[in-house]
Amino acid sequence: MTHEKRPHNPALEDRREENENSRPLPRRTPLKIGITHGDTNGVGYELILKAFADPMMYDVCTPVVYGAVKVAAYHAKALEMKANFHIVQTPDEAQTDRLNLVNCFDEEVPVEWGKVAPEAGHAALVALERAAEDLRDGKIDALVTAPICKEAMHSAGFKFVGHTEFLADRLGSRDCQPLMILQSEMMRVALATVHCPLSQVAAQLSREMLEERLSVLYAGLRRDFLLSSPRIAVLALNPHCGDGGMLGEEEKTIISPAIQAMVERGVPCYGPFPADGFFGAGLFRKFDGILAMYHDQGLAPFKALSMESGVNFTAGLPFVRTSPDHGVAFDLAGQGVADISSFRSAIYAAVDVVRNRRADDEAHANPLPKLYHERREDGERSRHTIPQEKPAE
Repeated sequence: MTHEKRPHNPALEDRREENENSRPLPRRTPLKIGITHGDTNGVGYELILKAFADPMMYDVCTPVVYGAVKVAAYHAKALEMKANFHIVQTPDEAQTDRLNLVNCFDEEVPVEWGKVAPEAGHAALVALERAAEDLRDGKIDALVTAPICKEAMHSAGFKFVGHTEFLADRLGSRDCQPLMILQSEMMRVALATVHCPLSQVAAQLSREMLEERLSVLYAGLRRDFLLSSPRIAVLALNPHCGDGGMLGEEEKTIISPAIQAMVERGVPCYGPFPADGFFGAGLFRKFDGILAMYHDQGLAPFKALSMESGVNFTAGLPFVRTSPDHGVAFDLAGQGVADISSFRSAIYAAVDVVRNRRADDEAHANPLPKLYHERREDGERSRHTIPQEKPAE
């Protein structure tokens, strides 16, 4: 029998600080975290109900679930779980220490465990649209999305390949370049191409695209994770880094030039590394972030090592969004056996990133003026030089 590993809990940090200091710290106001119910034939409600059955979770955040009262009640009854939802019209009405629920629709939605159904996809889409709107309007502090079934969503009129692309459209701007990062205590893996057929990956890559992805990753590591000088590893596209061009030219013509350009801009990037040896030799432990070229190259090893506690985080957005690193788990739906570790970690991560961004903004709000010796302009450096005597004529 294995014991479940409890991941990092932001609320416990507050309590430890109080215990270590004689004077109690003021209790932080819990952040309002929006949570979409995901596909109603999957494990979304089970994850939500299990997570907030623990009273300590209300020290972490004030949950605001975007779903439907009737569907939530059906899940709770079928799973034989308590569901004392506090029904609200807007997040402004949410109460701390309660599992708040925004009723996004009143239609009857049949729950058929593990089945791909347009009705379930429509229910997920309506909740996601409402949550994204409230996130954009500042009514919630962050968003955690329960898993969706893309096939069901597409049959319901969803025109995106995933949450990342949808949120980029709804919450981004012209300058916004969202980046999918899978994070755990072991590693952070970002993807150059995300939901792209393998046959099209090479054509999607370019030096400019990789430089943009690396810029977003570097900025995210600094602001969202408060790493002052993060080291980034870049994976190769081809086996053995192309073997000098015998197995592909992308490493020579695209990836290496992009790395060199970023290094010249002051971003510590290294590589390209052959993916098999990089993960096999444990080199991922030496870097703060990893950029993989395509979906399975980065996520297969990540999920093999961090499936239980991994979190999907969307970097590059002006808003914070996380999700568990797994799908709808149709094979487990309705059985009450779903593991909540990744979902709970997604909630913790959302809280941490919001706090980190606020701390970073506060730290840079009123910067001290640089001293002369910190400026790069040669004209200012003379103020700190010792005058030299002129040689006798």
